[in-house]
Amino acid sequence: MLKLVIKHYKDLTLDEFHDIISLRIGVFIVEQQSIYNDLDGYDKQCWHLIGTDLNNKIVLTSRIVPPGVKYTEASFGRVVIHPSIRGKKHGHEIIKTILNFTSKKYNAPLKISAMKYLQQFYEGYGFKRIGDPYLDAGVEHIDMIN
Repeated sequence: MLKLVIKHYKDLTLDEFHDIISLRIGVFIVEQQSIYNDLDGYDKQCWHLIGTDLNNKIVLTSRIVPPGVKYTEASFGRVVIHPSIRGKKHGHEIIKTILNFTSKKYNAPLKISAMKYLQQFYEGYGFKRIGDPYLDAGVEHIDMIN
């Protein structure tokens, strides 16, 4: 059983932010071998979804980007699930939680930069592809909007 919370950057503890970044680096940069600057300047303006296990260890995270920060629309990204809990439908929990939060907070469309292989997953939540595929940090992505 995971506990999910959403906190603004300014409300994160140092330990929480450290553990979020450690998880993102461990998956995106080390596991997926994608070399990029994870600390891109957006985190301080974002809300952060945190999922903790029974030991209070952060095992999943995503950031929710307010409208006007990255895109005109609200957005989310840096969706990451620790390898130890993958394959248990937690991706669906993440998206449902984000969609619920953003519909209440912003009541506006969401634009995302999605890994191309996840197109059908996001389409299941009402997202539609816009534009052509492109490489981001060596991984094929597409822009999508709901």
